[in-house]
Amino acid sequence: MPAKTIKPPVPMGSYSPKDVTFLLKDISEVMPESSTQDREEAVQSGTHYSEMLPIEYQPSKEYINLFHLSLTQYKERLAIAAGVVAEQILKERGTGAVLVSLARAGTPIGILIKRYILFKYQIDIPHYSVSIIRGRGIDENAMKYIFENHPPENIQFVDGWTGKGAIKKELNEAVAHLNEKYGTSISDSMAVLADPGYCVTIFGTRGDFLIPSACLNSTVSGLLSRTVLNSEYIGPEDYHGAKYYRELAEEDLSNFFIDTIANQFSLVEKEIERHAEEMPAEEPTWKGMADIQKIQRDYGIENINLIKPGVGETTRVLLRRVPWKILVKSENNPDLGHIRLLAKERNVPVEIYPDMSYSCCGLIKPMKEES
Repeated sequence: MPAKTIKPPVPMGSYSPKDVTFLLKDISEVMPESSTQDREEAVQSGTHYSEMLPIEYQPSKEYINLFHLSLTQYKERLAIAAGVVAEQILKERGTGAVLVSLARAGTPIGILIKRYILFKYQIDIPHYSVSIIRGRGIDENAMKYIFENHPPENIQFVDGWTGKGAIKKELNEAVAHLNEKYGTSISDSMAVLADPGYCVTIFGTRGDFLIPSACLNSTVSGLLSRTVLNSEYIGPEDYHGAKYYRELAEEDLSNFFIDTIANQFSLVEKEIERHAEEMPAEEPTWKGMADIQKIQRDYGIENINLIKPGVGETTRVLLRRVPWKILVKSENNPDLGHIRLLAKERNVPVEIYPDMSYSCCGLIKPMKEES
């Protein structure tokens, strides 16, 4: 490796530095936010989504209450999934593993995996959070920093869940590029809590249920925005950017979310062991993509990127895009209470669509129909 030239990370976000090191540039004071409508029109007119910062959604009191209810409902299930993923990572990478979570959805999951390994094995493995952007790749400066400080072959990427698998495909291409450019031997393996798209080999479950960290955006993600890559604010030697919402500190639930689930580890230790032993060695089939293509045909959707499958992605459509309609597999799924609430708040129609492997799917409104 060449001499160290990459800028050291600057502390940001509301997580403890013991839990994660963010390899991001703080753009809080320089970059304005765009309204959801303006941003949607710009994206569908050709502007890359990563060049703009959305206005942070402020959830209603009813929705925050639902977050707490869903966390109570799923905390044991989430702890088991995190522990199962952690066990698989140790099996694949050994105790020298280096977690690299994909900001921002992957960050809390990476922290849970790190916390489990510390709890179970008293091993404090490194954990970084880096930006990956669909169509733009992974943050190369961030990866170079990790290369300079750790054996690249120990890297294990982490994300929250899979939808169509777009980020997994982006990661595959990014890792191939890095390995060719730097002569490294990084694995493009991506570990997730939930894999309803059947896109990865390391997962806690393939069930499609709400991971509460999909709910509240920055206030459950260390008070950080989604990542940004805009040459007006990000120089060639900078990490990708993010805004740190310090003003939301009183509403921050990031560490509460982590602690609530991590406190379950001692209670579900035997369950984690049993699930980890029984985890089947299944190769990805990408069966979720076949469902998406059928939805695309059935609804005459030209751009497949306007289809967002799975509970996590549907939640995000309702939080920060302009939704057209929501498809649900069954009417009475108790896992979709928050989807119905958000759809009602935003006057978005909900339709039954039983022929899919996902619990639900969000369809984004095509802006060009209005012109």
